[in-house]
Amino acid sequence: MSLKLKSGFEFDYDNLYGEGKVTEDDLKFYEADLKKAHEALKVMREKGFIRAHLSKDGEPEKVLFSQLPYVEEGHLNSPSSLKHLQELTDHVKDNVDVVVSLGIGGSYLGNKVLFDVQCGEFWNALTKEERDGFPKVYFSGNNIDPQRTHDLIAHIEKMAKVSQSHQGRKLKVLLLVISKSGGTLDTMSNFLVIYDELKKCADVEQEVVAVTDPNKEKPTLLKKLAMEHNWPQYAVPDGVGGRFTIFCEVGLSLAACIGFDIQAFLNGAKDMDQACQNDDIWQNPAMLNAFLKFAAAEKHGRDIEVMMPYGDYMQSISEWYIQLLAESLGKQFNKEGKEVCYGRTPLVAVGTRDMHSQTQQHQEGKLNKVVQFVKVANWPVDYPIPNVFPEAKKLADIAGVTMSQALETARQSNADALTSNHRYNACFTLPKLDAYYLGQLLYMLAMSVAYEGELADVDAFNQPGVEAYKRIMWPRLNELKKENDKK
Repeated sequence: MSLKLKSGFEFDYDNLYGEGKVTEDDLKFYEADLKKAHEALKVMREKGFIRAHLSKDGEPEKVLFSQLPYVEEGHLNSPSSLKHLQELTDHVKDNVDVVVSLGIGGSYLGNKVLFDVQCGEFWNALTKEERDGFPKVYFSGNNIDPQRTHDLIAHIEKMAKVSQSHQGRKLKVLLLVISKSGGTLDTMSNFLVIYDELKKCADVEQEVVAVTDPNKEKPTLLKKLAMEHNWPQYAVPDGVGGRFTIFCEVGLSLAACIGFDIQAFLNGAKDMDQACQNDDIWQNPAMLNAFLKFAAAEKHGRDIEVMMPYGDYMQSISEWYIQLLAESLGKQFNKEGKEVCYGRTPLVAVGTRDMHSQTQQHQEGKLNKVVQFVKVANWPVDYPIPNVFPEAKKLADIAGVTMSQALETARQSNADALTSNHRYNACFTLPKLDAYYLGQLLYMLAMSVAYEGELADVDAFNQPGVEAYKRIMWPRLNELKKENDKK
């Protein structure tokens, strides 16, 4: 059983729905709740309103991520905002040598997805010509690690010396700093250190682009800095939580720096959104996905989801999904204030790698997991496995099979083995791994958590648990500063 869209995107749920799995009786049990959830998301699309949702300051706040695929004047993504992003593309191409993307949470995880799908692992080892004039890209700000920060600075300084000695010019470095408030400890501590150290390097010419709160009337710390120093600016908009910002200028600013097809990405998200407006659960991928995972957890105890794409450059998709699921649905209280401690636990896995590390647990461990595969139907490159050593029969037996065939055979065998032992699993199929289908997949997952939030009666768009540690951390940091000032 599968749901296949006109685009070719497919959700195969045969190993998740039916006898011995999530059942038709489960669907009947939640039928009324599903209708309410679908109506709630209609209201969200039309008015940006989700019942009981408040900002971290306790104020009413719109939910606007479902607007992002639609490029229209007055929307968060508009023709003028895309033109502004094109200006960044035009600036970095053939002009900037290195971009350091500084962000955490969605500002890192989403941007890393775009980079991995567009650029791959060896991008920075390519020549400028092979990168079509686009800069090398490094990530920082996603941890407060002094060793890695030192190594990154040293690496940039080394490149700068080579640029000066070989080309007789300074290395041009752009710091893309992403923080709505400008007070994000992880991101801003790295930014301040890197900015200060590179400023001291005579062989570096550095500039800053700030992605922050656009409010000019009550400017945040980073907004003030950007205005004072005349840094180019892009928006972290209200109404879009960090885990959804891959579809707005937070993610799209990095996309602009690597030649990623922004319009195709948003088109994929738009086409998926239109599919997800269908009130027939069997034609609505997000509603179907949300129901199956919710019912698997609530009715069958399968409250861990292993996100397992088959392909190295999709690991970051799984890591992005970890934040999306954890922050959206891990909630202590429901919308009525009743303690429910709801949430499914997400885990990262990659096929075939983790078939050799995690599959033993998936196959024979506790019956508490759904394994969600992602596969690519058509790879842009492929290799037949050659018969290099014909005397080695086991190796000769796989000769002639292509790598993509071997990859899919391994995935299907894993799925079949899991099913044979009552282990729930499902598969999303992308016809290609490109901007369009990436937009379809990520948007469907984002809309799925919106549906599940309604089914579970929790606010999928706040994150009060994240604020708890911050309230403890900042006073401690202030005490540390006082102690250090005394020394």
